[in-house]
Amino acid sequence: MKHGKKYRESLKKYDSMQEYDLVKACELVKELKFTKFDETVEVHVNLKLSKSQTVRDTVVLPNQFRGEKKVLVFCKDDRAQEALAAGAAFAGADEYIEKVKGGWLDFDIAVATPDMMKDVGRLGMVLGRKGLMPNPKTGTVTNDIAAAINELKKGRVEFRADKTGVIHLPVGKVSMDAPKIAENIEAFLSEMMRKKPSDAKMDFVQSVSVCSTMGPGVWVAYKVGE
Repeated sequence: MKHGKKYRESLKKYDSMQEYDLVKACELVKELKFTKFDETVEVHVNLKLSKSQTVRDTVVLPNQFRGEKKVLVFCKDDRAQEALAAGAAFAGADEYIEKVKGGWLDFDIAVATPDMMKDVGRLGMVLGRKGLMPNPKTGTVTNDIAAAINELKKGRVEFRADKTGVIHLPVGKVSMDAPKIAENIEAFLSEMMRKKPSDAKMDFVQSVSVCSTMGPGVWVAYKVGE
């Protein structure tokens, strides 16, 4: 892959083969930024997983870095007011199912009560493609509407290993203080290790790196149990 001049220049500012402690790695990501916009900081974790293993869960990051998300709650009409009072942007049943069928997607996250999933499941072709389908594994299918909305607004995010065993997760902005970015990464790594498959091997975590949207990656010195 060919990179531009600014990217190549940034590579000269540090040892790209060295592993750094987490805070130092986040500081380097900030120093290596060369664009004018406020880039997103991402963490990438390469895991050793067998074909039958997966790692997937959610975590509430302690330091917010994104704007408030618009939450749509699929629920019976008698619970719509409860959802709106808890902070949902939209809430209801048939009205919103029909709107989504028609291509309306003016929301960031969808939550559904269990009794709505039979109908919401029919929206799979629309919501699934956009990664918006409510799922019990991510806490977006629940009867506790208020708790779900509260966590989502606090910054709850989903992480999941892809087919190659790599987790990619946005964890901050370059404009944030490095310790705050590191704190978000630590919260994620701690939750990721809690979801480690019981039969995973000692070398479960192959590598951890951080980078900004356009910048080069920085290796993180991470050991299982830290």
